[in-house]
Amino acid sequence: MNTKTVLVNETEDLPGDFAIWIFILAEMLVFGVMFIVYAFARSNQIEVFNESQLTLSRAMGTLNTIVLITSSYFVVRAVSAIKSGNSRQSVHWLLGTIFLGGMFVAVKLWEFNEKFSAGITLETNDFYMFYLTLTFFHLMHVLMGMIILACIVYKLKNGDYSVEEHFGVETGASFWHMVDLLWIILFPLIYIIR
Repeated sequence: MNTKTVLVNETEDLPGDFAIWIFILAEMLVFGVMFIVYAFARSNQIEVFNESQLTLSRAMGTLNTIVLITSSYFVVRAVSAIKSGNSRQSVHWLLGTIFLGGMFVAVKLWEFNEKFSAGITLETNDFYMFYLTLTFFHLMHVLMGMIILACIVYKLKNGDYSVEEHFGVETGASFWHMVDLLWIILFPLIYIIR
């Protein structure tokens, strides 16, 4: 049995490219370390973190959570559509996902503008340093996911994906689900838990 056969057999249950799963695990590890450092810093400055957290808009954070969860549903529908041979419907679901990603970006930029307009920066205190760093890092992943999905839409429109060959759609969907999962952890950590 050659090595390629073994690798394919071991990863056939994972949707998309095995390399994206290595990337996802690496990104989850990076965010995990940052979450642990955040929790440690918070435990040493509870009053500062609690007081600063009250300046965040839970409504905007909740809106972004709903937007990303909905976008993940759209991605699931896009994968389902291409698996059933409906590339046009897959394009529509992915365009919806990209639109929702754009909504997330707009809300997050509004939040950043509110903080910067109030004179809040990375140097204001440790809470804001974590808030701005973690949410900006996540925002970059949302933008990267939108670019990946836009490339998939382009390839779908060119007929590069089908019932038999939808590997790339699953790969992009896997990345997008990671982005959503990270926000589901980040939102309560930064906006809610006191």
